[in-house]
Amino acid sequence: MNFANMMQQAQKMQKKLQEAQAELAQMEIPGEAGNGAVKVICNGQGKFKSIKLSAQAINPDNPSTVDQDTIEMLEDMISQAMLQATEKASAKTEAAMKNITGGISIPGLF
Repeated sequence: MNFANMMQQAQKMQKKLQEAQAELAQMEIPGEAGNGAVKVICNGQGKFKSIKLSAQAINPDNPSTVDQDTIEMLEDMISQAMLQATEKASAKTEAAMKNITGGISIPGLF
């Protein structure tokens, strides 16, 4: 195999990797707890997307006392915290990988 063929194969592999990453980013993978009282969605890359809470998750003894505004406020606060944490984790991962690779960007590594 000559160098030109190797480069062509590497370019094809890089394109496939980019397509796979894009596909994973678009996926919606659900998880739930408490018989559906708490539901979350992550993408195929494991990044948090959203959370839905039921009144039973907030006050299981008397869910009728929990109003929709309270549920939405808690969902928003949890979502903000989760997004902030995942952004920080991604930044730390990227910094660690750059340290390992000497600053060379390797597509699909981070």
